[in-house]
Amino acid sequence: MANAKTPAPLSGFPELLPGQRMVETQIIDGLRRTFELHGFAPVETRAVEPIEGLTGGADIDKEIYAVRRLADIGAQDGDAEAGIGLHFDLTVPFARYVLENAGKLDFPFRRYQIQKVWRGERPQSGRYREFTQADIDIIGKGRLDFHHDVEVARVMAEALGALPVGKLRLQVNNRKVLQGFLLGIEATDPRSAMQAIDKLDKLPYNVIADLLIESGLSDERARQFLQLATIESKSDDFVRQVRDLGIKHELLDEGLDELAAVMGGLQDLNSERITVEAHLRIARGLDYYTGTVFETRLIGSEALGSICSGGRYDSLATDGRTTYPGVGISLGLSRLLVPLFADGSLTASRSVPSAVLVAIVDEPSRWASTTVAQTLRDHGVAAEVFASAEKFGKQIRFAHRRGIPYVWFPATGPDAGHEVKDIRSGDQVPADPDTWLPAAVDLKPGIITTPKPAE
Repeated sequence: MANAKTPAPLSGFPELLPGQRMVETQIIDGLRRTFELHGFAPVETRAVEPIEGLTGGADIDKEIYAVRRLADIGAQDGDAEAGIGLHFDLTVPFARYVLENAGKLDFPFRRYQIQKVWRGERPQSGRYREFTQADIDIIGKGRLDFHHDVEVARVMAEALGALPVGKLRLQVNNRKVLQGFLLGIEATDPRSAMQAIDKLDKLPYNVIADLLIESGLSDERARQFLQLATIESKSDDFVRQVRDLGIKHELLDEGLDELAAVMGGLQDLNSERITVEAHLRIARGLDYYTGTVFETRLIGSEALGSICSGGRYDSLATDGRTTYPGVGISLGLSRLLVPLFADGSLTASRSVPSAVLVAIVDEPSRWASTTVAQTLRDHGVAAEVFASAEKFGKQIRFAHRRGIPYVWFPATGPDAGHEVKDIRSGDQVPADPDTWLPAAVDLKPGIITTPKPAE
């Protein structure tokens, strides 16, 4: 191994340190509790799908990772097995899952899914090639009542409100508003125009205007569509603002009515943690969305983009006879958490689960220390035994480095008793391993949030 080199990180594939992973796990557990309280059942789908089942979603095709056996690499086209690819989101595989299991599911079917996905895009802050998503969806058979659009947003907002992160802005729109407006101004390529407007938070206004003109809109029509897309409101005042633009179409009316209903159903969620707003620029890049669409941004970290998004899809899942419409919303856990880990604003109170380090007096008494540790574990206290019989000072320093709050000193003779030391305060007291419990806050690693300084 003389020529061994330190491995270089693989860009876009984040790996967490133990403390970070414990924070992520606690957050996942919290999401799971919230989702299950609302009756959502857990689902996990396979990592791969047939390529033809993944393609067709706007510009996502070029970001799909294809999977081939090592033996197939270099094979001539057509020689390898039919192509499969890693899923780039959890909605497309869920639609396939519903079709395959429709006879075993009760509708409306409510599911949550927390799983890895893969997307071959350029790595940058908040965007990775391998990342974890947490999705909830409600899917119906033949039809899905509109009130579920409000419900999924409320459930996710409740889950987001419990996260140890900063303030969030939940932004809502309805694609029918954009489509209906474009039909009202007789746009020849509504799809391209919507794809252009969806980039309004990433590209300058004049660049978007040029893209709209390239999509076939006149200068005047492009200006009108941009006026629509820049409307934002915390109430249903957006309806008046759209009407003032003077464009009419039945689909536009339908979209405005639905968006007003969603906004009305979410108004009571407004708090210090979450703000609900209508943003008429939101289109979502994936073509399967047909109505309500959501995006969520972390206030003060807008460069991350949307960390939680989704919407209504009426025809993504169909077997040719029956259509399974749905509505869902997806939280990009990695997009949200990894940057917060990197800048130190989200950390764990300790790097290990252990609440107690049981000291070793000497090697002959190791079994006594092991027995104490197991006794603590038997009533729910995470404990580990120090590796070797070192001076107590070294053992205490080891616990301190790892954030372990207590060091246990086993009894050294028949007349001696056990003692436990809180290394933060220095207090050391007699203790019985059969009954002793740490403070409740010390049982598990805590999550520490450090707000970013105001710019």
